[in-house]
Amino acid sequence: MTEPEESKALVRRLVEIVNAGDLEGLEEVASGQIAEAARRWIGPFRESFPDFHMEVREVIAEGDKVVGHFKCSGTHQGEWRGRPPSGRRFEGVDEIYIFRVEDGKLASALAIVEDDLTRLRQLGIES
Repeated sequence: MTEPEESKALVRRLVEIVNAGDLEGLEEVASGQIAEAARRWIGPFRESFPDFHMEVREVIAEGDKVVGHFKCSGTHQGEWRGRPPSGRRFEGVDEIYIFRVEDGKLASALAIVEDDLTRLRQLGIES
C-alpha cells in the first residue's frame, strides 16, 4: 500500500473498532493521547447508543492528513446528556473529521462536522 492508502486504512480500521465498541483496539490505530480521548468519548456514547454504527462514505488522504466523511446511526437505549433512554433512533447523521497521521498512527482528530441538530431532532430532543 502507498502511504495515503495506509493512512486511509487507519481511518477505516478506526471505524471498525468504533462500530465493534472495541476500546482496547484503539491502541492499534491511534497514539496514546488520541486513543485515550477516543476511549472517553466512545465508551459513554456506546452505553447510550449500544448499536451505534458509522458508515464510511469517503476517505481522502494527502500528506499526513486524512479526511473522513461518515454517516452515523444509533438507538437511544441509555441515559444521554441527562436524558433517559427514549428508544428513538437517529440515522444518516453526517460527521466529517480531519485526522493527522504520525509514525503510522492517528495522532489527532478534528471534528469539522457533527450534525448534532439532526441527531437531536430525530431523537425528539430538539424541534
